[in-house]
Order: sequence, then structure tokens, then C-alpha cells
Amino acid sequence: MSVKEILINVIAICIIVILPHAELIPFFGYSIPILLFVWMTLKYSKETFSDIGFSFKLFKTNSILIGILVAVASLSFMQLIFFPTLEYFATFEEPDVGIYNFIKENKWHYLFILIMGWLIGGFYEEVVFHGFIFTRLEKMIQGRYSTHISFFLTASLFGVYHFQLGTLGLINALIIGAVYLTLFLFFKRNLWYSIICHGVYNTIVITMIYNGYL
Repeated sequence: MSVKEILINVIAICIIVILPHAELIPFFGYSIPILLFVWMTLKYSKETFSDIGFSFKLFKTNSILIGILVAVASLSFMQLIFFPTLEYFATFEEPDVGIYNFIKENKWHYLFILIMGWLIGGFYEEVVFHGFIFTRLEKMIQGRYSTHISFFLTASLFGVYHFQLGTLGLINALIIGAVYLTLFLFFKRNLWYSIICHGVYNTIVITMIYNGYL
């Protein structure tokens, strides 16, 4: 990979991580220019979205069942085992997250966030983080442990990306992001498994928030 390509990829990664939090474009509108920039970056490298794991041809029907099962198992572990154990040893402040109240206000807000949970969480975040960022890091790092290092860096970036959800939200995103990335790698770099899992996970969490369980 040339120095120019590395610079372009670093800029792309920075834009993906930083732009959404700049609040320059409201209502998740940042996803459109970022996806366009990702497409242009891939095109410059003579690649397409299918090269990073996303293509309608890659869709497998078993990704639905596997995605649901992994999402339920992961959420159950985090809520029933991991966080109760963690909070036994440390005290965390409840984050003041506006979106939580927004979801609870009425069913239309709930439905809107539910849809965004699939479009932004399930599709957008999986494509740009576990498809694009992960594979870019692999190409830039290279070497024997490039996949391992890229895995750690991508999971860390995904966790930090969710800092607005508070410390527990950041930790949750880091661990669950690692689960999504593991699905992607285990199923021969097919993003559909992580997309379904991410979407289902968000659906359950958003529904629990709406009903006052989180």
C-alpha cells in the first residue's frame, strides 16, 4: 500500500469516527456523505463494497437465525452476568443520554429509533467499522499479526465511538463490537451475519428502553 493510500485511509477512518459527533448534519444524516466517501475510497483502491463483505449476493438465510441467536445470547450475558459482576466491584454513574428519554416519550419516537437501529446500527456501522475500517487497518498494518491487531484496534474504535452512552455504554459497545467482528470473520468475512446480529441486538435494547427496563 502506497503512502498516499495510507493517508487516504487514515483520513477516511478519522472522518468515520469524528464526523457523526460533530453534529454538523442532524438525524443521522452524516451516514450518507460518509458512505459516499467510503465508496470513493474503495474505488480509488479498485475495490467495491463486496470486497469488504457487503453484497446482496452474499446474503445467506441462516444469517437470520444465527444473528438472532447470537444477539440474544450476547445481550443476556451482558445484562445478566457481565454488568452485574462489574458493578459489584465498581460504581458507575448513570449517563445523561438524551436519546433514552426520546425513545420513552412516545411510540413514534420509538419506531423511528428502531428503524435507525437497523439502518444506522445494523447496516451503516457494520459496513463502515467491521467492513471498511477493519480491512483498511489490515492492509495498512500487514504482517503476521495484522488481523489480530486490526481486530483490537477496530473493537477499541467502535467502543470509543459510543462514548456518549457513558462508561458502561462504551464498554458494552467494545465487547459487543468484538462479537460482531468475530461473526464477520467466522463466516468468511460476510457482513450479513453481523448486520442481522447488530440489528436484532439494537431492536431488543431499544424495546427494553421504551418499556422502561433499561
